[in-house]
Amino acid sequence: MPVAGVEGPPRSAGQALRTGAAVLSLAAVLTACSGASAGPSGGNSNIVQGTGQITHVPAGERQPLPDLSGETTEGEELDLADYRGGILVLNVWGSWCAPCRAEAPNLVTVAEDLAEDGVQFVGINTRDLDAANARSFDERFGVPYPSLYDPSGKLLLQFPKGSLNPQAIPSTLVVDPEGNIAARALKPLTEEELRSAIEPVLAEAAGTTEK
Repeated sequence: MPVAGVEGPPRSAGQALRTGAAVLSLAAVLTACSGASAGPSGGNSNIVQGTGQITHVPAGERQPLPDLSGETTEGEELDLADYRGGILVLNVWGSWCAPCRAEAPNLVTVAEDLAEDGVQFVGINTRDLDAANARSFDERFGVPYPSLYDPSGKLLLQFPKGSLNPQAIPSTLVVDPEGNIAARALKPLTEEELRSAIEPVLAEAAGTTEK
């Protein structure tokens, strides 16, 4: 799916077809959502609008985060399994996405504030056809954490159908130390909303540690 102002490297016809198929599959997953999930993209934008819903899941009812790994926007290998044992905040974003730009300062502030509490942040950068755009975004907003580079949405397609998946852009998941999804936001988050999604999981973890 083309993104205004973004140019990728030359690709062969086969590569273009494979990438196009993956993007179409991702679009089907994202834009087919309705009701309590997500709304369709507006106009010609790549943005898949969320419903504004933030879902909190009780500890005994949580679904596991899929095993996600790959290259970051900086070209380094990253495996989310390495974050198991601590609280992980996973944010799906794109540099082309205005709501992502709006929430970025809030994510940065909370990530820096909660780092001492062991809360770690990772992004999934999607639909950016050139990783340089994602790196420019990170530099502009001072993002201190890495992002998996997922231009065709292959990582997002690893979430099982019907699961508590990130069905909007931006979306944010809070993952507990056991690797299960404790909260999901299908909207750009204010700092207060982000903290309120993380704090109950922090309290759980603190209670477990004390025992």
